[in-house]
Amino acid sequence: MFVKSLELLNYRNYEKLHIDFDPGTNILYGDNAQGKTNILESIYVCATSKSHRGSKDKEIIHFHDEESHIKLFADKRGVEIRIDMHLKKNKTKGIAVCGIPIKKASELFGNIHVVFFSPEDLNIIKNGPSERRRFIDMELCQLDPVYTASLVAYNKALGQRNLLLKELSFRPEYEDTLPVWDQQLSRYGAEIIKRRREFILELNDMIADIHRKITGGREELSLSYEPDCGPEEFFSVLEASRQKDIKNRVSSRGPHRDDMVFLVNGIDIRRYGSQGQQRSAALSLKLSEIEMIRRTSGDTPVLLLDDVLSELDSRRQNHLLESIRDVQTIITCTGLDDFVNSHFSIDQVYHVSGGSVIKETS
Repeated sequence: MFVKSLELLNYRNYEKLHIDFDPGTNILYGDNAQGKTNILESIYVCATSKSHRGSKDKEIIHFHDEESHIKLFADKRGVEIRIDMHLKKNKTKGIAVCGIPIKKASELFGNIHVVFFSPEDLNIIKNGPSERRRFIDMELCQLDPVYTASLVAYNKALGQRNLLLKELSFRPEYEDTLPVWDQQLSRYGAEIIKRRREFILELNDMIADIHRKITGGREELSLSYEPDCGPEEFFSVLEASRQKDIKNRVSSRGPHRDDMVFLVNGIDIRRYGSQGQQRSAALSLKLSEIEMIRRTSGDTPVLLLDDVLSELDSRRQNHLLESIRDVQTIITCTGLDDFVNSHFSIDQVYHVSGGSVIKETS
């Protein structure tokens, strides 16, 4: 798969932009705060309906305007995919795939596969569990529509249960309705836990070999899934925590509390690992994400690298660049020296400055 072209209208600092991409390696270079990351973000939005920054639609739209448009053309094994997205400040976004409107944003997953790697991802190991859950969810949503449906249903039930827990302070008679939401949570939550467990097992097969190569065989990396509770016991766990949840007015148990642990030679590197070990593990995780998409979907994802090379030492840079030679890659950076010095193959270069993109000879 590769992205053929992208059109932006009133998107962040771009009033109007059209850019054609090469199926190989594309470099977007320029000073900071010129709009390089915004281009990668718009591609990610077309693949997932969400910003990798967690931004709301109204924050993405050019500040003088009420609406923004994205149009993306991609080639998926010889078939053209067109994504049209209409962002509105005060309304739900409109999405169409190949000219056909979709009703739910979750239906967008799987049309375009992307892997986004930014300096923030280097912190996925040492930061809180919410970032690791987000990684699992975003990966599985791209690959498994059943998981996507279960996650959407679970989050909806969780929101309703939390709302009810807050209402009980004023309407205690509503407590009798809690078992209804407990049934919903346990039904969809059990499916989420089972699929996450399978996913971590599958990922472990790939990440161990990748990390071994990155570290020259010095380290063995493995992932350990730490569910808040098992799928079979989830309903009884909800029952046992009911009075605590009523008191605290929030659902305290379930897959929204899950975590994933990174072990190097059996040691938890979140607590005891060096920064270098954490960065190597994060790089291994992203390269495993590419391999997972290949194996599961039969498709090669588009790799979006947002100024990440400057955060890696030369050894990790070289391994990353060597590993992605057959992947369409769109890279942002402030200068071209890293690529010239490493003799890395560049297919197309663009200079980004003040919301304009100029195509240069590669």
